[in-house]
Amino acid sequence: MSDNPDVPNTQKAFVPLGKQTLPQNTPHQLTHSENNPEVMSHLVHQLGLPETLGFTDVFSIDEPDLLAFVPRPAHALLLVFPVSSTYEAHRRTEDEPLQPYTGSGPQEPVTWFKQTIRNACGLIGLLHAVSNGETRAHVIPGSDLDGLLKEAEGLSPEKRADLLYESKALESAHADAAKLGDTAAPGAEDDVDLHFVAFVKGVDGTLWELDGRRKGPLARGSLGEDEDALSETALKLGVRKFLEMEAKGGNPDLRFSLVSLGPVFD
Repeated sequence: MSDNPDVPNTQKAFVPLGKQTLPQNTPHQLTHSENNPEVMSHLVHQLGLPETLGFTDVFSIDEPDLLAFVPRPAHALLLVFPVSSTYEAHRRTEDEPLQPYTGSGPQEPVTWFKQTIRNACGLIGLLHAVSNGETRAHVIPGSDLDGLLKEAEGLSPEKRADLLYESKALESAHADAAKLGDTAAPGAEDDVDLHFVAFVKGVDGTLWELDGRRKGPLARGSLGEDEDALSETALKLGVRKFLEMEAKGGNPDLRFSLVSLGPVFD
């Protein structure tokens, strides 16, 4: 990798969420790794998502028996993967003709956050997951998350990024969550080559790819009323398309992990 997959070293840095090494695995087999659903759920519950919603491991996107363990509907997916030269080339090629996103306000079909905090792509992915689609309606009124989203809604992407950058509540909740997980977290100044991307079913039925490193939100296609973020259509438009791109680029055994945001059952 010739390019830093994160934001410039001059920016404020957060301690990355959890483990920063994805163990080797067979193709399309997912790993627990840093995409830890307990850590992710803890963070969003602290911020203001009710405990009736949370994150669950998705151990396979190919085996129906394993998919059956994932609570549905899946409102959003968080994909984490090592940033490869194939991915970076694709990102540049797709972004090059696009104008930077400037949308704001309640009329926008999606809320997108530009990442300006180092090592915070996991946090940005979480915010994208809880700020959009069905999940947004479940945010607890008066919570830190509710206040943050209401303030962010009318701001430009640049001002929205500044809001996250200066948020003490967000920084505190992130620091607390970073202490959890299976392994010790790296330091805030460590170089990190893993990246999070959120796939969210919007209220408009669109599958959105939301990534704070891109020029804006990316509409990947339409989903039916009975299709969620883990439906076959959504996987084809999102995660599977990503895997196919990596395979064509010479990386068929990509190590990655996936969690789903959905209902929590006792």
